[in-house]
Amino acid sequence: MTAPNSLDVAGLAYAYPDGHQALFGVDFTVGRGERVALLGPNGAGKTTLVLHLNGILTAGAGSVTVAGLAVGKRHMAEIRRKVGIVFQDPDDQLFMPTVREDVAFGPAAAGMKGAELEGRVRTALELVGMADFADRPPHHLSFGQRRRVAVATVLAMEPEILVLDEPSSNLDPASRRELADILRSLDVTVLMVTHDLPYALELCPRALILSEGVIAADGPTGELLADDALMRAHRLELPFGFDPRSVSTARTS
Repeated sequence: MTAPNSLDVAGLAYAYPDGHQALFGVDFTVGRGERVALLGPNGAGKTTLVLHLNGILTAGAGSVTVAGLAVGKRHMAEIRRKVGIVFQDPDDQLFMPTVREDVAFGPAAAGMKGAELEGRVRTALELVGMADFADRPPHHLSFGQRRRVAVATVLAMEPEILVLDEPSSNLDPASRRELADILRSLDVTVLMVTHDLPYALELCPRALILSEGVIAADGPTGELLADDALMRAHRLELPFGFDPRSVSTARTS
């Protein structure tokens, strides 16, 4: 039996209480193990969409299903374990005295303890190359190291989907590359929200363009970025001199 898609979004529409309509009927699926970039100009509805994936926002029209479970009150605890969101600022996720305690926080809150908890923490830190920093205070780490620890706090929950909000922002080139290598190595579905179009091309074979609350395009990342008219229409700009046609497409493994 084939595993269900990691994510099914159907007819998702949402208006904020002030009447601002952010989503107008969003439809897409993400298969197990895919790495997909979510692109779009500011105000397109990307954050609103992401907040629906683990039930932070609900009560709009349409449906969101994660690994076969409908997002709603009935499955909320399980959904929140399955959808791990890594925020743009790692300091929003790191608040304990040591790296180890930060990574242990989620599994411990879910009832895990003892050797099982210690093993889960060690595995998550090894996945992001931060096992040697377990006893360090997070605020003594570099920004890039803190972002990796933030990823580990989510991986410790063994999520179905890793949602990354602007993962490359404020990283120096070496940290950017290190994070890319880590994300490529993970056996997890990735949805990456980013304005960093070269990073999207490097990491995600497929991209979605969200514009004015709807999915305006869905296809191979390189093809979308090479479509000048599509890019202009949705206020997406490549860095000066960057030609997506000259880059080998994102590796799928």
